[in-house]
Amino acid sequence: MPSDPTLMYREVREIPDAVERLLSQGGGAVRTAADRARKAEPRYFISVARGSSDHAATFLKYASELLLGRPMASVGPSVASVYGVALDAGDAVGISVSQSGQSPDIVAMTKALRKSGALTLAITNDDTSRLARAADVTLPIHAGTERSVAATKTFVTSLVAGLWFLAELSEDADLIRAIHALPPLLDRATRCDWSAAAEAIDGPSLFTIGRGPSWAISNEAALKFKETCLIHAESYSSAEVLHGPVSIVGQGFPVIVFAARDRAEDTAAQTADALAEKGARVFAVTDRTSKATTLPHIRTDHWLCDPIPAIVSFYAMVETIALAQGIDPDTPRHLNKVTQTV
Repeated sequence: MPSDPTLMYREVREIPDAVERLLSQGGGAVRTAADRARKAEPRYFISVARGSSDHAATFLKYASELLLGRPMASVGPSVASVYGVALDAGDAVGISVSQSGQSPDIVAMTKALRKSGALTLAITNDDTSRLARAADVTLPIHAGTERSVAATKTFVTSLVAGLWFLAELSEDADLIRAIHALPPLLDRATRCDWSAAAEAIDGPSLFTIGRGPSWAISNEAALKFKETCLIHAESYSSAEVLHGPVSIVGQGFPVIVFAARDRAEDTAAQTADALAEKGARVFAVTDRTSKATTLPHIRTDHWLCDPIPAIVSFYAMVETIALAQGIDPDTPRHLNKVTQTV
């Protein structure tokens, strides 16, 4: 066990500065990408990613569909790298997300999309990587070196870079202003006290729940429970969990519900209360519940930004859970910082 603060602890606290660095240094690349995409007049978007990067892409999927009315579909990188099939994507913008920019399958699909006529955009922490060289346009996320195996600040800066790109593309001035106001709010988010939820998570399994953009955050939270705490966490939409999955909910079963100040907040709160009525110990990132416990949370100046401080507060909590269980979150078993998949 580490006696000094873990790398994950330090990197979570670096998130506000990393986002500030992105906002101060990344504007030219974001506006160039938005101009290229506007001229391309895409009918739809395609995302290419794995792991935490794929959860960032899911967030961007909702942002694209809600801001622009243009669908975004996640495609399997193996379609190009393993099966050798060329997709017909000439009417698309392909967004590839990878903190390292090195995985062969992500690079192969990006090259295939570009060859098909799609405009390709790489969101990466390494603007000299193979992925950056393969894409038409690169959005460096300016996160700085991330040494903990668990991605935290690279996940958040990927969210911000992609959302900023879509805000510029849609010319949404209110959203652009809200994005630029994020750093001090994220700093406050690192200090939200989620210890009540941490103390309730004492078993081998739990649910994380969200809807819309917050479902992407739920997906990321479930992954972090698995890789840093060795806890089997499953992420569900609040629209789905009360179907088959609810059967395994028993007395004291832990649930974390993510929500933003958007049109899905009320339904997420209702689901949180419904699970609490069935005996679950439910903690929710909303104050619209009557039976679930409200977690301290930070709201932003735009509902699409609200999920971002929520994942920052979660990261701060999950690191403490790992340590309490005698696990070093910096070195999850069986994992490496960069996974290169063919």
